[in-house]
Amino acid sequence: MPGPEAAGPGARGGTLGLRLALAFLGVALAAVALLAGLTAAFAAADVSHLANQQRTDLARAVALSAGLAWDQHNTWTNADLPLVLDQAAGTGAAVQIRDQNGRIIATSPGFAGAAGPQTSPAIVVRGQHVGTAVVRTTGSGLGAADRVLKTALLRAIAGAAGLAALLALLTGLAVARRITRPVIRLIAVTRAMAGGDRAARVGEIRAAGELRELAAAFDQMAGTLDRQEQIRRNLVADVAHELRTPIAILQAGHEALLDGVAEPTPAELGSLRDEVLRLARMVGDLQTLAAADAAALNLTRKPADLAGLAAAAADSLARRFEAAGITLDRELAAAPILADPRWLHQVITNLLTNSLKFTPAGGRVTITTRTTGARAELQVADTGQGIPAEDLPRVFDRFFRGQQASQISGSGIGLAIAAELTEAHGGRLTAASEGPGLGTRMTLTLPAG
Repeated sequence: MPGPEAAGPGARGGTLGLRLALAFLGVALAAVALLAGLTAAFAAADVSHLANQQRTDLARAVALSAGLAWDQHNTWTNADLPLVLDQAAGTGAAVQIRDQNGRIIATSPGFAGAAGPQTSPAIVVRGQHVGTAVVRTTGSGLGAADRVLKTALLRAIAGAAGLAALLALLTGLAVARRITRPVIRLIAVTRAMAGGDRAARVGEIRAAGELRELAAAFDQMAGTLDRQEQIRRNLVADVAHELRTPIAILQAGHEALLDGVAEPTPAELGSLRDEVLRLARMVGDLQTLAAADAAALNLTRKPADLAGLAAAAADSLARRFEAAGITLDRELAAAPILADPRWLHQVITNLLTNSLKFTPAGGRVTITTRTTGARAELQVADTGQGIPAEDLPRVFDRFFRGQQASQISGSGIGLAIAAELTEAHGGRLTAASEGPGLGTRMTLTLPAG
């Protein structure tokens, strides 16, 4: 039997949708219950207050009628109290009339059995207290209307609460479906990518803005991973190509020496040594990039002059520029910084070497330093091949080699190393080019020291 991990994205999406719908329903029910309870409580209180006010007014009316009956004869003996009792009975009240001494003068037939609230207003005639009217409500008239009104209000509130709960459930299901549908799509695409389908993408989805941004970010991430995978494949091919030539030369040279075909002359040994150095440079570049990537560089920052570091790097490459027939111009103004001279020297060297590779004989490379506000800036501009617009955003990617670099030796990590080291110094390295054949301009910006 498959375990929980075997459940498909549809099943999990359904569970998530159900949980969201139930969560919406729970919140809605809690809100409706609170609102219904408060409404019922306040409505019942208002109805009770109104009913009490009506009972009080009825009792006062009964007392007034009894007082009029007493006033006709100035005594309770001949007072027409049955008429008063009949009028009260018509309103659903039972009445008992008592004189000023508390003796019962007249009582409605159902007075003893009336279980409703009791009101006892005094009977006052021309300022003289002549008795008391005890009024009780029965199961009809005002008392019945009170109960009916309360029942009707509670039924209306219960019906509204039920309707609100139903609407909350339907809305919760609709919202949950709208939320979970793109999530299910993301899960399916993620599983497809995990299964090896590198072309799987979420694409455009109809969802909330955050989910659309998530889908777009996922597709962007997938595209980046796809490009990185292609770069890794190209790296294997490029490194194999770069290693094959020096290894083949070393192998052929040593076999010639061992077989006695060639003499161990200084020229022959120097050629073999050049190939060894070429291999060493490649390994060194890879090691430096790994160190920068793992943040293993221990920068020893100290005050330095960016112009002095640029001059030193230019001096170290002067012979190579001369041999290539390329003019190296210097426009170096003092630019104090706080940096590790050893690693920053390598950054500048990599930038100059990159221009040297892609500038044809007779071209010109200009290195410039200056201070702009709180920033120190170094710029290396050349009149070389330039960089196509589609390759420009990726020139600092590791092992990336654009179309212009396909016929030039190198592993494609020189600029990546420069970018990593620049970032470690808190600076920024940018590239600009007007297009193929129009040269390239690399700009290194660092905090001024």
